[in-house]
Amino acid sequence: MPPLGTPTLSDAVGPHSLTAADQLLAAETVQRFVAEAGAATLVAANAVATASGPSTGPRVADLAGRVDAVDLSAPLGSTEAALSEASELYLRDAVYFHHPGYMAHLNCPVAIPAVAAEALVTSVNSSLDTWDQSAGATLIERRLVQWTAGLIGFGAASAPGTGPSGSGTASGTGTSPDGIFTSGGTQSNLQAMLIARNHAVAGLPGPLHARLADLRIYASAESHFSIANAAAMLGLGTDAVVPVATDSAHRMDAEALAARLAEGAAAGTRPMAIVATAGTTDFGAIDPLPELRRLADQHGAWLHVDAAYGCGLLVSPGHRHLLDGVERADSVTVDFHKSFFQPIGSSALILRDGRLFGHVTHYADYLNPAAEAGTVPNQVDKSLQTTRRFDALKLWVTLRSMGAGAIGAMFDELIDLAAAAGDSVRRHPDLELAADVQLTTVVFRYAPRHAGLDAAGLDALQDAVRAELYASGRAMVAATTVRGTGAGTGGGATAAAAPDAGARHLKLTLLNPRTTLADVEEVVAAVVRHGERLLSAGGPAAHGTATRETATHETTVRETASHEAARAEGGAR
Repeated sequence: MPPLGTPTLSDAVGPHSLTAADQLLAAETVQRFVAEAGAATLVAANAVATASGPSTGPRVADLAGRVDAVDLSAPLGSTEAALSEASELYLRDAVYFHHPGYMAHLNCPVAIPAVAAEALVTSVNSSLDTWDQSAGATLIERRLVQWTAGLIGFGAASAPGTGPSGSGTASGTGTSPDGIFTSGGTQSNLQAMLIARNHAVAGLPGPLHARLADLRIYASAESHFSIANAAAMLGLGTDAVVPVATDSAHRMDAEALAARLAEGAAAGTRPMAIVATAGTTDFGAIDPLPELRRLADQHGAWLHVDAAYGCGLLVSPGHRHLLDGVERADSVTVDFHKSFFQPIGSSALILRDGRLFGHVTHYADYLNPAAEAGTVPNQVDKSLQTTRRFDALKLWVTLRSMGAGAIGAMFDELIDLAAAAGDSVRRHPDLELAADVQLTTVVFRYAPRHAGLDAAGLDALQDAVRAELYASGRAMVAATTVRGTGAGTGGGATAAAAPDAGARHLKLTLLNPRTTLADVEEVVAAVVRHGERLLSAGGPAAHGTATRETATHETTVRETASHEAARAEGGAR
């Protein structure tokens, strides 16, 4: 008997009508699984069906109090009760990407076949690290990797190049592409930079830190911040990321890159990688891939293409040409959970020469012994993760049920919708379009000529309008800062260049094929309406002192009553 006062297992578990083992999915509990999984599906369906807007506009403090009040040591005793609680704490105030009023970030509504496939993924719970934990799941992922590589243009038909470090290994003949599914674009970019780093220093003498000292990554000033984060995590430091100026369309300027590379060579640094973006977060800009390949060949640099956003073009019937040159990259990031309409997370890193995954391979005797290399398909040989979900199945079921052509057609429709939305914004006398629309984002600001606001006032006005829209629960848009096209601007490649305060803008991110032009114009009209009200009330933007939190709080207080009425009508929503 344990000493007096020592907790026992029964104390920790507490009283239940069923034993703990009865809560686990097994042959003997499948009927309960069907009932409870079905009940959860109905709860989710009800929440989606009754959502009157993309969000209720909650404040952090409002939700934190409810969540913090839950006593996790006191179980509710049934899944039904727990789902009811989850509906209140999560679903009621969730952000619903399927709603046509959601136009904020790079989030998409999800394909129903993919959602259905999640039931298989979570129920069987395969782990994709080794063959003996996954079997057919490994083969499905590998088949999808090869399919994606084919879409990119990797393989025997790939255009030749010299490859990184002039070795020919990444671009020459006789190589086969390979890849691995990841949690998202950030992980894919990190792994690409890790492989490029290890490739650049392989065979060099001295300790690793000394070999890294002169390596540089060249990235557009509009590139994703994950590149700078990767440099920091890989021991290079964010200063190793050299920002390259962009042109008027926010694409990397190839001439500016050539100048930066020449400066680096004169200073004795080595170009580890050039990172091209195929679909920047704000403007959807696609860097000039053929020109960047040429410069990478000249300087012996790895060429990575971050196509996390623009990968939908791979299956586009009408716009595939925008990715011309991607087939000559050394590595490519694709995010299926953006423009392939997959549930989070579903991303992949694809290498033109699959042998280069060897730069990150580690063998463990208990898991993937070296003796099995080349004979047993252990995916952990290529992954930064060990335990890993079977996320590839979602895409597989989507492709097998609706086809890649349908996905591409939806992405084309969104490109056309964004172009029409951009034209609508351009025609409005009180709105300013920041740049021509390229993919599915529209960046603009509310700037009425009669307002007489200074730059700070205009900036504050954009954030206040966005906060008003959010608090209303009827629409969600994003905000960003648009700077000049010189180095140090945009998505955060580095902070080392000359500062540019830029100007705050609003952004419509259109990734919902069910959103119509009328929906977009309604949101744009709401932007103008909220802006006019703020100005007529002598609001915070007029004095240049507004904060998003203040505007959100004031609007939430005004609209609490209407929100509660909507909740009462919508049930669990």
